[in-house]
Order: sequence, then structure tokens, then C-alpha cells
Amino acid sequence: MKKTAYDIDLDKNPANYQPLTPLSFLERAAAVFPDHVAIIHGPMRRKYRDFYARSKKLGSALAARGIARGDTVAVLLANTPAMLECHYGVPMTGGVLNTLNTRLDAPTIGFSLDHGEAKILIVDKEFSKMAKEALKLCKAKPLVVDYDDPEYKGDGEKIGTLDYEALVAEGDENYVRAAPGDEWDAISLNYTSGTTGDPKGVVYHHRGAALLATGNVVISSMKKHAVYLWTLPMFHCNGWCFPWSISVCCGTHVCLRQVRANLMFDLIAEHKVTHLCGAPIVMATLLNAPEEEKKPLPHVVEFFTAAAPPPEAVLAGMKNAGFNVTHLYGLTETYGPAAVNDWHYEWDHLDPKAQAAKKARQGVPYSALDGLEVIDPETMKVPRDGETMGEVMFRGNVVMKGYLKNKKSSDAAFAGGWFHSGDLGVMHPDGYIQLKDRSKDIIISGGENISSIEVEDALYKHPSVQAAAVVAKADDKWGETPCAFIELKPGKQATKDELIAHCKSNLAGYKVPRYIVFVELPKTSTGKIQKFKLREMTKEV
Repeated sequence: MKKTAYDIDLDKNPANYQPLTPLSFLERAAAVFPDHVAIIHGPMRRKYRDFYARSKKLGSALAARGIARGDTVAVLLANTPAMLECHYGVPMTGGVLNTLNTRLDAPTIGFSLDHGEAKILIVDKEFSKMAKEALKLCKAKPLVVDYDDPEYKGDGEKIGTLDYEALVAEGDENYVRAAPGDEWDAISLNYTSGTTGDPKGVVYHHRGAALLATGNVVISSMKKHAVYLWTLPMFHCNGWCFPWSISVCCGTHVCLRQVRANLMFDLIAEHKVTHLCGAPIVMATLLNAPEEEKKPLPHVVEFFTAAAPPPEAVLAGMKNAGFNVTHLYGLTETYGPAAVNDWHYEWDHLDPKAQAAKKARQGVPYSALDGLEVIDPETMKVPRDGETMGEVMFRGNVVMKGYLKNKKSSDAAFAGGWFHSGDLGVMHPDGYIQLKDRSKDIIISGGENISSIEVEDALYKHPSVQAAAVVAKADDKWGETPCAFIELKPGKQATKDELIAHCKSNLAGYKVPRYIVFVELPKTSTGKIQKFKLREMTKEV
């Protein structure tokens, strides 16, 4: 590279360069607004000065017990103050936070503890039974720390040798954080769901976490002292980086152990919640709540959803209930959402159906994402015509470092200089992408491609349907044919013939499901429908 005058005597030094990290956000919030309430959990109110002090004490205690750069601290925690403190205290040491999915089975948790080489495991009493089984199955022998949340009223036992509060008490609130020496240092480890084979360990760095966290604030138009309700599990992509985002705007975290409609409405009303996030199942929980549980919203509440495109009927219902829904899109490998359906004010004048069509698109890149494209993996390009399908690919500073101890998968994911999402979509002329399916979810019937998303959207328009999932069923004549699994709304009825007739009035004939199955849909811990299980079930239909 040719040297210029701008390369001479203009070097990095401590005065003009510091590695990007989200840890600085809490430091600033505590310095500027020390008495502002940072965390609400039941009757507990914790101010920023105390949130920061406790996080430093946690980091100090972990460091004293040997946690240093590159060491993994795993946690099995609900959406609690301890989980928020771990998002700061663990990386303060240079350590890597591994937030384990609390709804997985013991063998999967055991695999993660071994693969991530966890040195410490912090366990909420609610998950002690599973943790105990996982520890028996794995080779790792981490120090086990018990967290006894006063808001947890169920069964559970202490399985560790140390209590979380005792661990925090060991620390020094004047502790000076050790991290990061380099913004490329790992900050967290998140395991994919592992629906095919063992989970893959997705590694985030301090730079990406800081950029995505600030990107959330910009995209969600968070004002100073926003109030955020924790309906999204913090173990999922580090809560889409919102544990760090809320410190940027010196906002308030409202913790919530269980997603229940009455609790959500109560907390929104009591604390004047401004923002929350969740999968479509959270929207369904709110909309299908009994009328006596619903409370008037204090203002329009911003709701951010990802996963499947929100069906028209759900979007309309949320708007009528007082929520403004924004569709986000991303993957574990992109720190959670890295694309947003950025709304144009002129779209407010469209009719409801046209608005819903706009809102169903996944959108455009976050400011922190350099590239978001729909690409044919063979030719590396597709036209922006809203019709030609390709694979959605990402490139930028909020794409993972790679998969831990898995070079083969990392190389495949980054082939051609782009992160390959595995999602199929189109690019509209205005630059907004729209997902059509996961590559494995396209149904090929008689040579025709059928988008399961399109069929599901038609089913959601039926007033009795709460949730719908469409997968391919093997067929001797057509190769594959659509099979729909339906979950009805409480107290509602519908027959197979009625739903098929409904689809015929909304879809081309070859797209109409030939099979309808009424069932409680299997879901992941984040509310995503587990289609791989449904594909197995089609063999018995």
C-alpha cells in the first residue's frame, strides 16, 4: 500500500484511539445519570450507580478466581438483573460470556459446556435440575455458582459451591476493567439451535457488539430514558445486543421471567414501557389475551419482531391494540437483527393491505452493516425485480468472527466474501429484501416452487388460526405437496375442509395444502416453529 502524508507521524495512541466496546456505555450512563433507575425486577429498583458497581464487583471477583482473556463463563439464567450484570461483568475481565438456552435438553447443554470449555457456570435455581444432568454428561468441571432470584417462586435446588451474591460480594467496586485490548477480542459465545447435528458456537467481538448495540438505538428511535420490557430471551443472541443498547440511552430494563399476557400488559401500563421485542408468538400472546387481562397502553408502544414475516392479520391486530410493529431480520451469526424494514412516511397513506405487504418485507441494512444482498451463489448476482430468488447474504462489522473450533463451517459460511444466510429471498427495485423461504423450506410440487411463507400467510388470514406452519410432504405423483399444521385460537373452531376452501380463495390451486393437521406446534425457545419436527410428522399423516 502506497504511503501518503496522512500515514506519517499520525499514529494511533491512547489519546486518539480506544478499541470499541459496549462496556463503555454502562460507564458513561453511571457517570452521567447515577440516580436514574436502570433495572426494575418485581419490587426491586436498581440505579445506574449500583448496576455499574455490582458489574465491576462481579468482574473483579471473576478475575480473582482466574477468569482472564479468552476464558468462558457460561450462564443458565432467565431475564434477571444477574443476567444483565453478566453482560458487563464477564467481558470486563476479558472473558467470554456464553448465555445458554434455558429450554434446551441436558445433553445439548453438556455439549456446549464442553465445546466452550466453560470455567464457571452460573445457574438460576429454576434450571438447576437440567444443569445437574448436563454436568454429569460433560467432561468440563466448571465452578458452579447458584443464583437464587427472589422473583422465582417454583421448585429448584442449589447445586453449586458458591452463591451468586456471595461471589459479587468478593469483588471490588473500584475494579478497573481489563478488556478489551483489541476490539476484535471475543465478547460472547452463542450456540445455534443445532437442528441438524451439534450446535455451532457463534463468536461475537467487542466491535460488533458495540456497533449493533448503538444501531439498535438508532433504528428503534430510542429516546433518552427509554423503558424496555424484556420479553425477548437474553440468551438469544445476547438479547439482540439490547442489554448494551439500553445503557446507550440511559434507559430502564424491566425484567420479566415469563412471557404472560397479563404480566406484559401490567408492566407496560405501570412502567410506561416504550419498547419491546419478540418473535411472532409474543404478538399472538398479546392479541389472544382475555379482554379482562388487557390494559390500555400509555402511548404507542414500539414492538420489534423478527423470524417469520408477520401475517397481515397479526399486523392489523397489533396496530389496533396500540403497538407499532417494525420487522427486523438477522441471524445468530449477525448479532441478531442487522436489517430493518425502515418505514417511509408516505406509506402511511396506503390502504391496510398494501401497508401489510410493505411491513412483511425484511428491509434494508442497519447502518452498521456494510452489505445486504440477494445473490445467486453460482453467479453472485440477481436482478432487483422482486421476483428472481437468490440467497440472502451479509457483509460487514456485525457479522460474527466465525464458528468456534469449526474452520470448515466458517469457511463455507464466508465463501465469496459474504456470509451465506441460507435464506432465500428477492430484492425489490427499491432495495428492500423480502424472504421467500429457508432454502430447505421451498416446496417443489410438480416442478413448481411453492413458498411455504405465502401459504402460511393465507392461512393466518382465517379468523380461527392462531399459528400455521407449512412443510413439504412426500407425494408419489407430485414429488412434494404442501402439508399445513394448524394451531387454533382458544375457543375457536375450524374444519379441514373449511381451511382448504379458505386457501382456494386466496391462492393458486397448486399452492393449496392437500393435508391439514390440527396440532400444538413445536417451537424453539425463542418462539420459532420447529419445521424439522413437522417434516418428520408428515410421514405419519
